[in-house]
Amino acid sequence: MERYLGKRIKHDLINAYGVTVIPANSILNAEHLELIRKQKINILDIIFAGEEGQAPSCKELAYNVVNASKDLFESFRISRKVPLADIRKEVVPVVQEISRHSDIFALFDAIQGKDDYTYQHNIGVGVLSTLIGRWMNMSESELSVLSLAATLHDIGKLKIPSEILNKPGKLTPDEYELVKKHTILGYEMLKETTGANSHITLTALQHHERNDGRGYPLGLKEEQIDAYAKIVAVADIFHAMSSRRPYHEPVPFHIIVDQMRRGSFGALDPHIVSVFLVNIVKRTVGREVILTDGRVGEIVYLNPHDIETPLVKVDDEYIDLSKLNTIKIKEISIE
Repeated sequence: MERYLGKRIKHDLINAYGVTVIPANSILNAEHLELIRKQKINILDIIFAGEEGQAPSCKELAYNVVNASKDLFESFRISRKVPLADIRKEVVPVVQEISRHSDIFALFDAIQGKDDYTYQHNIGVGVLSTLIGRWMNMSESELSVLSLAATLHDIGKLKIPSEILNKPGKLTPDEYELVKKHTILGYEMLKETTGANSHITLTALQHHERNDGRGYPLGLKEEQIDAYAKIVAVADIFHAMSSRRPYHEPVPFHIIVDQMRRGSFGALDPHIVSVFLVNIVKRTVGREVILTDGRVGEIVYLNPHDIETPLVKVDDEYIDLSKLNTIKIKEISIE
């Protein structure tokens, strides 16, 4: 919340009892921020001078909610309690709002992990999981649970040393085994948290389980894995591959799609992967793309037999990617 220091608020800040806590036109200082925390005022609801009448962009929403969630997650280190009610109230509604953004490629760009990867990843997976759930026609009540479960899926990492989580190089075998324990740690944390149902606790435990039994921590298969954990697994992989992480750059679009498609027949739930990829790829028609040979073109038609190899118009030339093995879509341009 410290990034709000020095900002001028437009309106009075009112607590839950209708009492003015901080008057309009105040410039926020450290004492104000402490008041906001104690009075449980949602920082995302505050309108600052110069911002009124402007709907926040997808990227601004993502930036704000990442910072808000970071404060909430970090509070666990002091209280040793998962702030479930606050995350449900302050974070989940914004995660769901971002997931409704009409341009999913702008959405992907907004939630891509770049700097503070751990907290951006929590929000990114929350948004992507909600998007998948909506494409799977889940009810609003189911989506609320899914959004919360996805946002909390990695909460066990709060008990893993940050120097290991942010290590720029390859983890040692011992370090990797320690990181893998975040699933069990997260499950244990949430199991002791009032209001966390089985979908939420099992998502933390099982989001690295795989249909073929090669996941962890228990090596579960197919129907043994919670349905919400299967959705989060797909979102988790897509966000991790498309983000800049301490040890790798974002993976090109065509590689992500190809690896997820190939993995869907073993590791990931094939139906969920299919819903996700089909809904992404069909929205590429009319989009500007960068090809792996450096040329820029526009997708004009999807191949009905293989939607991942569309017809691309580059200047006055039409390129059928289904007939070329050497050229792929490297990147979807953001409008």
